[in-house]
Amino acid sequence: MKQFIIPVLLGLGLAAGCQKKENAKGVDTGNLDSAKENVSTVGDPKLLYTLPAKYNTPDGMALAPDGSVYLSIPNLADNSYPGVIVKFAADSVQFFTSLPVHPDTKHACPMDLAFGPDGSLYYADNQYENDKNYKSRLMRIRMKNGKAESVEPVVTGFGLSNAVVWKGNTVYVTDSQWDMPDNDKGSAVFHFTLDELNKGVVALKPKTMDSHILTTFTTTVNETGVDNGADGLDYDSKGNFYTGSFGDGTLYKMTLKPDGSLASKEVVKVSEPILCVDGLIVDRKTDMIYLCNSRMNSIMRVAPDGKVATVVQNGDTDGKDGRIDQPAEVLLKGNRLFITDYDKPEKKFVNTKADDVHTMSYVDL
Repeated sequence: MKQFIIPVLLGLGLAAGCQKKENAKGVDTGNLDSAKENVSTVGDPKLLYTLPAKYNTPDGMALAPDGSVYLSIPNLADNSYPGVIVKFAADSVQFFTSLPVHPDTKHACPMDLAFGPDGSLYYADNQYENDKNYKSRLMRIRMKNGKAESVEPVVTGFGLSNAVVWKGNTVYVTDSQWDMPDNDKGSAVFHFTLDELNKGVVALKPKTMDSHILTTFTTTVNETGVDNGADGLDYDSKGNFYTGSFGDGTLYKMTLKPDGSLASKEVVKVSEPILCVDGLIVDRKTDMIYLCNSRMNSIMRVAPDGKVATVVQNGDTDGKDGRIDQPAEVLLKGNRLFITDYDKPEKKFVNTKADDVHTMSYVDL
């Protein structure tokens, strides 16, 4: 991947919409002041964009074959605006496409996204905050001459579809809330082939070991009360996959058999605790993992030997000066690490409230 430079933007006026079931702006999550005071400042992140209110929770990023970057805006902090997808440009973020709402919830909620080998853009439509009854989906945006031609569901029945990663002709999707009859703290990684998606919509069977499950996980609930499990997802130069639990911070490594089934799953032994794993990416040149520790307002790096280092960290902020404001996703392009500031905290997070400033940050590694 080649590096490119994007200038700092202050106050973008862009076309798009968004949505809201409950306005969370300004609601304190009950965090302790001591949590903020105990967070040290590490690194020097820069402001990438300041976004308008209609783009209030930037989330997933995808690198297109032509090197351009696409960004999902689920707008969960204020979903009176509709979820949309925008695109990085030389000096602005530009509206790319509106999205079809779910027929039952009447909302669209794009999370992570990735380009498939067919040239289409796939995204997770996370409906969990609108309806917990397995309404989430995997969606496909068919592209033509760089524009969205059509948008359609390819997989239905997720609890909370989240990360989307293509490797070859197989797409891998995390479900952060895949519960079982005997485990209400469950999550999973699913996989689907392009051939299967092209045959028609795949309907998952909730609360079962659906045949598309690669492996499952159980979240240990701590003082945050969050039971979301497998979140970010990526693979290294050897084809090993990594995911992490949003609720308890456990980092997992998965190896695959030649037929694509699971060969092994293990907890990565890390040199220091990681309290939360949101989005992550693997630099396949070095096999370093860069992950968002949303709870602690930090970006952490995990080496192949498990040694953990903090790349960026700061206390509670609105992000207007480029500091981190609850990171949710990272994208590596050259030596530049792009960071989305999701700014929608849970209880006991360093970030205490969703504010009126919406930003993205970056750091040069």
